[in-house]
Amino acid sequence: MNETVIRPIARFESDFPEKFGIPRQAGVVEALRGRVVFEPAWRSDDALRGIEGFSHLWLIWQFSENLREHYAPTVRPPRLGGNERVGVFATRSPFRPNALGLSCVRLLGLERTADRGTVLLVGGADLMDGTPIFDVKPYLPYADAHSEAKGGFAPDAGETLRVEIAPASLEKIPPDKREALRGVLENDPRPRYHGDGERVYAMSFAGLTVRFRVSEGTLCVTEVEETT
Repeated sequence: MNETVIRPIARFESDFPEKFGIPRQAGVVEALRGRVVFEPAWRSDDALRGIEGFSHLWLIWQFSENLREHYAPTVRPPRLGGNERVGVFATRSPFRPNALGLSCVRLLGLERTADRGTVLLVGGADLMDGTPIFDVKPYLPYADAHSEAKGGFAPDAGETLRVEIAPASLEKIPPDKREALRGVLENDPRPRYHGDGERVYAMSFAGLTVRFRVSEGTLCVTEVEETT
């Protein structure tokens, strides 16, 4: 069998050093901020000429934390409670033959730096810090938006949680990160099939460890501390 080798052209920088807590889809938490930093061989302003004219971009990337030699033709989507199997190509599961991800992000601007070339500033991404990016393409509304599209077993983003953060904990969160963190928590970062109201979860975000528990539709932040 012929094989094609592709190389990362960029790496993603985000506030998520681990998989846990990352939104399940791009665009769900618009307040999240990230950077696309190109590898030295691809740091060319000519390659980005005209990109400012687009409001959104497609990122093609690798599920670098989910690489496997073998894959199963069926998976258990969290949306179905982890109990029902469907075909891998009917899902966005990271456990795929080529471990490729596709995300639509908002282009917020370009940052020209002396040491890393031109960096893309984006919003709403669902990528972990350090994720390899294989390609960047413009989002075209006339071709990529389909108002009549059906969402199968995941027709919407699902129900959100009420989030409670005590003032003492809120003070430990940088003001420019509060909206994004709240959006992540509202969308319930837990695996969908976990429902233990007494369990305390820990999530790493923006240099912080955020501990929380969920009960009866309310997520209560129990502790916020700097990650050591």
